[in-house]
Amino acid sequence: MTIQRMDNVLIVVNDLEAVIAFFVKLGMELEGKGPLEGSWAERVIGLKDVRQDVAMLRVPDGHGRIELARFHTPAAIKPEPENAPANTLGIRRVMFAVDDIEDVVARMRAHGAELVGEIVRYEDIYRLCYIRGPESIVVGLAEQLG
Repeated sequence: MTIQRMDNVLIVVNDLEAVIAFFVKLGMELEGKGPLEGSWAERVIGLKDVRQDVAMLRVPDGHGRIELARFHTPAAIKPEPENAPANTLGIRRVMFAVDDIEDVVARMRAHGAELVGEIVRYEDIYRLCYIRGPESIVVGLAEQLG
């Protein structure tokens, strides 16, 4: 086997605390947070003079993580339009399985998230939707039926 698991997905952000709060409210657990810099980091990501703050969040079952990075140097660049539509090239969303999609959407709306489209039913398998959180981060929610 060449791949053991998907370890994490990186999201570069400007407001680290707001995005941490969004994912914690969604149900993720903050594993750790702190500065990251040094020659090893520069070598692995191919940037000079790297200084960043990072946070690692874990899904409750422990089988997936989201890493958040706030770059101080070099400054982050914005390569795509604000609120990019689903057909924009690149990673568009991260999806989570949830027990009660209506409850999750209501909780997240109370904290500023917006529903991108609608909550829809896919056959007799899932109820699905996308929500947009801080910094236009799109999260998919999937409630398995039956």
